[in-house]
Amino acid sequence: MQFSATQIAGLINGKVEGDPEVAVDSFGKIEEARPGQLAFLANPKYEDHLYTTRASIILLNDHLALKGKVQATLIRVPDAYLAFAALLSKYQEMVKQHLTGIQEPSYISTTAMLGEHVFIGAFAYIGEDVKIGNHTKVYPQVYIGDGVNIGEDSVILPGAKIYSGCVIGKQVTIHAGCVIGSDGFGFAPQTDGSFKKIPQMGNVVVEDGVEIGANTTIDRATIGSTLIRAGAKLDNLIQIAHNVEVGNHTVIAAQAGVSGSTKLGKNVMVGGQVGIVGHLQIADGSRINAQSGVTKSLKTPNSAVTGSPAYDYTSALRSQVAVRHLPDFEKRIQELERKLAQLLAVNS
Repeated sequence: MQFSATQIAGLINGKVEGDPEVAVDSFGKIEEARPGQLAFLANPKYEDHLYTTRASIILLNDHLALKGKVQATLIRVPDAYLAFAALLSKYQEMVKQHLTGIQEPSYISTTAMLGEHVFIGAFAYIGEDVKIGNHTKVYPQVYIGDGVNIGEDSVILPGAKIYSGCVIGKQVTIHAGCVIGSDGFGFAPQTDGSFKKIPQMGNVVVEDGVEIGANTTIDRATIGSTLIRAGAKLDNLIQIAHNVEVGNHTVIAAQAGVSGSTKLGKNVMVGGQVGIVGHLQIADGSRINAQSGVTKSLKTPNSAVTGSPAYDYTSALRSQVAVRHLPDFEKRIQELERKLAQLLAVNS
């Protein structure tokens, strides 16, 4: 399937510079692309490749001034990264499989309600009173427990498990191996040193437009709901504990963990391997650097923290600079002490 520069520019409202009829049939990185491929330039550190790339078409930002001759046809857009993402999405829609129907063997309860043009893959299990919206795809080996409600145009990929009573919104993607609605980690210590399990009676509610990466686990609430708000994006291998709330359009990178009853606000960015203790409030727009340990609530919106325990990002960078200079500081202090001793000796 080939597309000309004119056709591509029309899809993303771009302006063509060069041959409008040159065509591409695939995508490539700007430093590796071959003729017949489309690449993009958004990060300035890759600009040198613009003048040597073999790509036929390149997306780049409107404001970028050329420093030399470019062989490829250019398509200028306000934001090359966003335009490239939009183009990939459109291409994916064109080429992806439009699966419908029910593969065998699979188990679907007689009380389950399936919408129009639903796909159920082989070896899937659909429990009692489940509701699945129109155009939703449930891939092979998925387990959907009793009373689960899944909205329209959602995709549940192979091997995902959704426990009973959970609610999944529209246009949600749940990747392979996810577990949604497993018991929260609730155990009460006893006088004899043992632990008594606290029943986890709530559920998980995943709102519209959420994407959850492979092998991520989201625990059901003790009472009420663990909430993943609309537009949130969760990477692979994340642990979300019981009664946590993840705010709208918040993003969490791989191997992060959020402990019970913590509330993350809107547009929060959580780096990889971050640990957040329970019962905290994380303000809207907070940015938590990778491998940070958050032990206190972040109350100031749009602030950034790093370290373990995490604290203000700018102050942390200054501290790191100071630590690197500690050996020099020690030598200077020793020299000052030596000179001070000499002065005292002369004056005594």
